[in-house]
Amino acid sequence: MRTSQGQERLVFFTDAVVAIAITLLVLPLVDAVPEALGKHHESTEVLSENLPLIYSFLLSFAVIARLWRVHHKLFQHVGALSEPVVLWNTLWVLTIVVLPFPTEMIGAYGNDRFTAVFYIGTMLASSLCQTTLTVIVWRNPALAVEGNPLPARFLHSSVSTAAALLVAVLLVAFVPGVTYYALFLLLLPPLVERLLGRRKTAA
Repeated sequence: MRTSQGQERLVFFTDAVVAIAITLLVLPLVDAVPEALGKHHESTEVLSENLPLIYSFLLSFAVIARLWRVHHKLFQHVGALSEPVVLWNTLWVLTIVVLPFPTEMIGAYGNDRFTAVFYIGTMLASSLCQTTLTVIVWRNPALAVEGNPLPARFLHSSVSTAAALLVAVLLVAFVPGVTYYALFLLLLPPLVERLLGRRKTAA
């Protein structure tokens, strides 16, 4: 078991890596400006000719921001560390660092099926690492902040999100034309949770 000071260092390190990864997403757009200037394009053409890059940037910005938000909420309940937590957090960081790579591929290859599988598969890997972290903290109350245990709904949400991404990867891999529309499946877990929450309240 590691101390709360170690937990703070891990969170600071993770936040720094996420900040760097999310910043790297914009670099292809920055590089597009001198390229357009060298081709004597109008300023408006910088945007019109780089719509796929802009789309992939906005998509991945939203994805990383959401992944970080969930991670942030999880570690609000973590007061100490164990070796498994450090290991799976490191693997989660790896998935975040990798994400700009398939993002760049989206800008280059668009709706190519392999690119979509690679991209959503990276999201799935990140979600599985997040789910594993959640299970570890859930099963070991000694890791939780005193008086602030991990809620059961957090575990349910993590598992359902991973399941939605798994289905999304399978759809993209085996159903032609689905590509990034499969990500709309991520809207289902919070919707189901709200419905279940209303039923419990009504009961």
